[in-house]
This record gives sequence, C-alpha cells and structure tokens, in this order.
Amino acid sequence: LLARRGCRVSMVSLDFGHAEGAQVDGVRLHKSFAPAAGAPVLRFLHPRLTSTWRALRAADADVYYVRSASMLTSVVAGFCPRHGRRSIYAAASDADFDPRSRQIRYARDRWLYRRGLARVDAIVAQNAAQRADCKRHYNRDAVVIPSCYELPQRTNPKTHDCILWVGTIHAGKRPELLLDLAERLPKLRFAMIGGPGGFDRAFYERIRAPAPRLPNVEFTGFLPLAEVEPWFDRARLLVNTSVYEGMPNVFLQAWARGVPTVALVDVGAPVHRASSGIEELAAEVEAAFAGSERGKACREYFERAHSKGGVLKQYQRLFKGLAA
Repeated sequence: LLARRGCRVSMVSLDFGHAEGAQVDGVRLHKSFAPAAGAPVLRFLHPRLTSTWRALRAADADVYYVRSASMLTSVVAGFCPRHGRRSIYAAASDADFDPRSRQIRYARDRWLYRRGLARVDAIVAQNAAQRADCKRHYNRDAVVIPSCYELPQRTNPKTHDCILWVGTIHAGKRPELLLDLAERLPKLRFAMIGGPGGFDRAFYERIRAPAPRLPNVEFTGFLPLAEVEPWFDRARLLVNTSVYEGMPNVFLQAWARGVPTVALVDVGAPVHRASSGIEELAAEVEAAFAGSERGKACREYFERAHSKGGVLKQYQRLFKGLAA
C-alpha cells in the first residue's frame, strides 16, 4: 500500500535463492542469510548479523520498521543511529509486551529484544492493552495504530460450508484444540491451513498425522497467501485457538468478508466472541455456524476500524513526526 502511494519501500528477507534487489509488487527485496547457513553458535555473528547489517545498509531507508518480537529489534535499533536513520518497532501480538512470554527461544535473544525496545525511536501497538503493557513493563510510550487489510480484487464467494482455522502450526497456536472441536462436532466441516513454525517440526507432525483420521477435517498444510484467500471466501466461521494474539490478520481477512470469528482470546473488538474454554468454544461454534446475523456487523466494523486509508494516514503522520 505504501509503495502504491509513491513511497520507496524495501524489505530485508532471508535468502531463498532469489536475486538481490528483486522487485515484488513494487517492493525491493534485500536478502540477508539462508536459513541453514553457517556453523552452529558462530552463525549468530556470521552470516546472520553480518548479512542483516549489510542488507539494512543496502536498503538505504529513511525509516526502518521491524515487526514482531525478536533480536532483530536490537539490530535495527543499533543500526539506525549509526547511520542517521530512524527506527520503529511494531507489535504483532499481546505477548510482545508480556515479560513472562517465552515466544523468543534463547535468553540472549530475549535480552537483545528488550534492549532494542529501549532504543527504537517509536513503538506501535495494535490496541490499548498493548500500549498499557508496553508502558507498564518497558516504560515506553506506544502509539496505537490498528492493523489493516485489503480484499483481493477478485473474490469468489462460495457456499460458506466450512469452519476455518488458519495459522502457523506451533504450540502457542494450540491447533490440537481445533481437532478436539472437530471430534466434538462431527456434523460440521473443518478446514485447517498452516505449515510448521520455527524449530519444532515434530509438533507439526503431531498435528498433521491424526488429522486425516477425522472425516470432517481437511488439512492442507502450508499454502501461499494467494491460495489461502479463497478459503475465506467459502468459510462460514473462523476459529482461533491461540494462547496470545494481538489483532490477527486472519480476523481481518474474515471480517472483511462478513465472516464471524470465535476464539479463546479477546482482541478488544465488539464483533468478536471470546470463550473461556473448549466446551464454551464448541457451543459458540455451533451457534455461530447456525446463524448469520453477525456477518453484516463484522463487515461494518472492519470498514470502520481497519480500512487501509485510515491506517495509512496514521502511519504517514508517524513517519513525518520522526523526520521532523
């Protein structure tokens, strides 16, 4: 969206064999390291830090934006003042401002993340609760900017015949609860979309293996975004089973189409239903699947709170404030 508005936009990515400086939808890619490159322990410094620093320099941006909790927050926060640039950290989950969370694997990287939060020029939160936690736990003020989403130009609404689960399959997403729901509600059809996350391939296999034995579950594994979008067109309901969330992109994909959401977490949206446990969640799924009155309210809330135009204006104000 920023590139379409005339901004020069770059992204630092991992090295998947693509050409350095490749353009995708108006965004220039600068590659850092291949996921498996380097010797254990030593690869933290080289090629990971060295190649990331090189890619940041190649991007030659005025503002560097890093999203989601990781040690990269500290890398960006260290790079910018040395080169006269500004930095923004943007939260992707309520867990990002919860010191009890262990979403970052190593203690070293957790320390680097905290150090980075203290040094970035600005922090963006997804909601008021994140802003409060950022101030409480890290003594930093954050600006709340909602997430946004743009419907594909071509959508193909279908029969709205399934209950959809979409996400990276790791322990924090609790995908096993979706399989539990499918067992409890054998007359309803479920679809689970997602690939393995991070370092725990064994966890992914523990979810993938039993899924085919449930006749009312279709398990796709990983799909690229363009192939995921049509599943939202046919969904009757979106289910989320995560321990933590902020404002999940999948909620925006659902609400933009008038698809209701139910989950075990509260995201602070008036159209969303949060359940206290699996039994209540199962009851909510049955009720939401049977009725469609929430769809219009979901779509109206999305257009009011998460439209691309309003969100981009807030980011542009933030960028101009940093440049002043």
